[in-house]
Amino acid sequence: MAYIKKYEEIAGKLGLDMEKDLEAAGILEGMSPKNDLTWLEKAIRNKNVFVFGAGPSLKDDIREMKKYRLDKSPNTVLIAADGAAKALLEERLLPNIQVTDLDGFDNVVIELNQKDVITVVHAHGDNIGSLKSVVPNLKNFIGTTQTKPPAGSRLHNFGGFTDGDRCVFLADKFKPHLIILAGMDFGKEVGFYSGRYDKQNKATKLEIGKKLLEEFAKESNSTIINMTAKGESILNIPRLDAENLKNLID
Repeated sequence: MAYIKKYEEIAGKLGLDMEKDLEAAGILEGMSPKNDLTWLEKAIRNKNVFVFGAGPSLKDDIREMKKYRLDKSPNTVLIAADGAAKALLEERLLPNIQVTDLDGFDNVVIELNQKDVITVVHAHGDNIGSLKSVVPNLKNFIGTTQTKPPAGSRLHNFGGFTDGDRCVFLADKFKPHLIILAGMDFGKEVGFYSGRYDKQNKATKLEIGKKLLEEFAKESNSTIINMTAKGESILNIPRLDAENLKNLID
């Protein structure tokens, strides 16, 4: 898998412990329900998928989406990258899917899961404690890993690295009509909804996530648009404001 080779490069750059990644994957595998991706297939295929990162523009982007009623379209699907789910709830929006490595707001992850929000939980070497404490409180979820899932595994590797870009890789897998990025600033400023993070590595991780999206956009068959109000431009992904995006979706 090309994703595995890419991750090996990232792990080498950041000094990540791939043995701990395998340990985390084994723990999540042991707690995972049956291997069923029909939830994601039904939720995403042919839909306009908004992927919300936890960057500084997040709240502004959500409000712009609501202003132009982009959330009201029957073909709109909202995917929250970890802590972005909290911001959506504060704006009285319920995401359809949450993608988390459990370093955001654990209570929100559990709350949304109990409301039948599709929950995608990611295992890596630094979140073993959270896997053990949070996952038993989830009634159903889909497990992902950044290692190679063994044959017959209930875990998946859709690609990507940070929560935000992993959401995009996941959405692309199920053939959406559009993928729209929001709250994806990728600058040096870290958004409030990023939750817990390592300050030393955060900027590097954001750079990696941005580069992965830029490379992915060149290869993907999906149309990807960036409606993030501020932040850095993302190569190969055009920026479009909510007003013009409404014309495109309608």
